[in-house]
Amino acid sequence: MREFLSSFYIIQYILLIVLFLPLYTQSLSFNYSDALSKSLLYFEAQRSGHLPYNQRVKWRGHSGLTDGLQQGVDLVGGYYDAGDHVKFGLPMAFTVTMLSWSVIEFGEEIAMAGEYQHALEAIKWGTDYFIKAHTHPHILWAEARDGDTDHYCWQRPEDMTTSRQAYKIDKNNPGSDLAGETAAAMAAASIVFKELNPHYSHLLLHHAQQLFEFGDKYRGEYDASVEEVRSYYASVSGYRDELLWAALWLHRATGSDKYLEYAVENADAMGGIGWAMIEFSWDVKYAGVQMLATKLLLKGEHQEKHYPIMKQYKSKADHYICACLGKNNGSNVDRSPSGMLYIRQWNNLQYVSSAAFLLMVYYESLTAAQQTELLCPDGPVKTDELLALAKSQADYILGSNPMKMSYMVGFGTRYPTKVHHRGASIVSYKESNGFIGCTQGFDDWFGRHRENPNVLVGAIVGGPNCQDRFRDDRGNYMQTEACTYNTAPMVGVFAKLNRLAQKPAHNILSQTSYSFRKM
Repeated sequence: MREFLSSFYIIQYILLIVLFLPLYTQSLSFNYSDALSKSLLYFEAQRSGHLPYNQRVKWRGHSGLTDGLQQGVDLVGGYYDAGDHVKFGLPMAFTVTMLSWSVIEFGEEIAMAGEYQHALEAIKWGTDYFIKAHTHPHILWAEARDGDTDHYCWQRPEDMTTSRQAYKIDKNNPGSDLAGETAAAMAAASIVFKELNPHYSHLLLHHAQQLFEFGDKYRGEYDASVEEVRSYYASVSGYRDELLWAALWLHRATGSDKYLEYAVENADAMGGIGWAMIEFSWDVKYAGVQMLATKLLLKGEHQEKHYPIMKQYKSKADHYICACLGKNNGSNVDRSPSGMLYIRQWNNLQYVSSAAFLLMVYYESLTAAQQTELLCPDGPVKTDELLALAKSQADYILGSNPMKMSYMVGFGTRYPTKVHHRGASIVSYKESNGFIGCTQGFDDWFGRHRENPNVLVGAIVGGPNCQDRFRDDRGNYMQTEACTYNTAPMVGVFAKLNRLAQKPAHNILSQTSYSFRKM
């Protein structure tokens, strides 16, 4: 009888393993360290200008070496925002702000993964350009190359033949949103470099303060002054969110009360405590503003007289987080059937990555404040649920989705191979240095159905639609074009997830789960 019971239990044990092994396998974490490394490598593929000796993306070469020459200013450097060769100031600045915020919040985790130096290099490539572009206290160069003429050509960046005309904002042609975001980027970066390079940090802070004053004094939307940008990066949210955003970053960089006073006194008039958002992006900064204010409140870094306004900022930050969690009394972020946060069909993963970042930052802030719950309109949620949702979105990007495809190029065994990207889709000039003309690129490379000859490692593409479907096609730019601001927020997220995954088997990642079902 004892032998029978022993055999029975063995059979039961085997059946349990067979039944639950697939579920266990699905719950295993991805290699977040590899994802972090690849995400930072991507920014080297997007570099414009004279590439350094330690450039790791070898299929790229020098480009845009005459940028600004026509206007008598040096605008060489910076980043191409996506698959084309325009240097758009607003998304570039937001990219650098998010890279800097990642290092500020998760610098230790990035360093533990051995990627701290690469993170600094990614930030500095952008801020070096912003210093060049800010040629006068009241002048900021907003764009290099016109998007319309650029889109007529399909060329490698090394072969560009179209005009590299640059466009600026000044006191007669203001752009408070662009000035504000660039000020935020430089202020945030000044925090990153404060200990390592004090002189550079001080220089960045000087530019940031001048740009904020410029944007605040001469108010206006930059796409009214630079018409060429309207079809690509129009400032739909206006400039008020960027001014609040810049003020709070300057407060964090300087500790000066005047910047916090600005954010408090203008909280209502500029929408900081009025707009309840379900989006955080290169255009709409309100959720980020509200999160920065919330962090100050949770840490007690405010004067008592500011408490009522800071609490209202927090209520709006809670609105965004609860909307992502699906706990906001019906005013929630939509979900795909498999749980991907969904805002809109064009480049949706930019909103997924920015949401994952804010969820992770808020999780860290609540944990530091020893708060285990967040009260949402539909009831309290455990703080760990924020981490679980951030992880679920990161895992979705990396391959835990119905397509079983990583939407980070070069990560895993299956990822987009026909990314909408000029440089990646044409043979490297190092392999074939013959000139490829404007229309020749379309004829010989864009329309062909083969994989890109160069892998755009670390790029996060636009991603699937609301039904989790994705078509890997070069012409399907709504889904296959990657942008710098898609990847930038994930630097911090991957670093934190990697750190948590290094803990013992009973670590918090194994304790948290989140339903992928649409709410």
